[in-house]
Amino acid sequence: MLSILAAGSIFFPGLFLLSKRILKHGPGLKWSEKDAVIVSSRLVSSVQAIMASSAGYIIACSCKDIIEDQHWLTSSYILFAVPYFIYDIYAMFLCHWYKLQVKDHEEDSEAKPMRSAISGYLRREFLMVLHHVVMVTVCFPVSVFWRQGKGDYFQGVMFLAELSTPSVCLGKILIQYKQQHTLLHKVNGALMLVTFFICRVVLFPYLYYAYGRYASIPFYMVPLSVPWQYNAGAALLMAPQVYWFSLICRGAFRLFTRASRHKAAVSSTDSEPKTSLLPSANGYSPREADSH
Repeated sequence: MLSILAAGSIFFPGLFLLSKRILKHGPGLKWSEKDAVIVSSRLVSSVQAIMASSAGYIIACSCKDIIEDQHWLTSSYILFAVPYFIYDIYAMFLCHWYKLQVKDHEEDSEAKPMRSAISGYLRREFLMVLHHVVMVTVCFPVSVFWRQGKGDYFQGVMFLAELSTPSVCLGKILIQYKQQHTLLHKVNGALMLVTFFICRVVLFPYLYYAYGRYASIPFYMVPLSVPWQYNAGAALLMAPQVYWFSLICRGAFRLFTRASRHKAAVSSTDSEPKTSLLPSANGYSPREADSH
């Protein structure tokens, strides 16, 4: 157990430092510290998500009996991934810190003290930090010790929630570098919307459906047939996912309406007479030629 925890404690911060070093010092790269930190943190999150999703797929496919069957990868990956959530709290703060420094520089204001930066970070990322803390302090002991080897299938399906993370990370990078107008951003946004909804929102009703089919009881009777702790845990885990999905939908709506307004503005411009009073690209106006 300790060796797996140690491996995760080395792997995720090590991958972050290696990625940052390559981006800063690699041939032809020479990225700034801020850019290297932000992109490296997203890269590590994406790698963790791919690993978790792969483990979840293997576990879910291997467990024929969704309650009794066990797979060694379940507890092993949970132990390996616990250090990631601790590391990611620090990595998110680093991203916030460098963004804050750039903002202060652009506004020509004094740099914020560390205490102010930490309090601002906790206010801005409170839900995400709380999510990570709960994963370490509650979900980890429950998944490894309290389950007593039962329900590895459900744990594997829960790992599949990470399938949406790479598109979320890519979307944040594209927004950070003001690439919202690109086709890549639009395609990635659609993919993020679909994967987040399926893997993080529909996931929880599916768990109830799967247990209902296993126990041969109607779907609506499942919440009444399982211990209240399961219902409370599912509700607490699902609530932030629904909130984040609403934010994604809001962002997608703004992007769609902005694109529609831009298209309408372009159409109205194209329908106007071509004899514009604006000077040509070389600065020579046809109207000026007529006056000579």
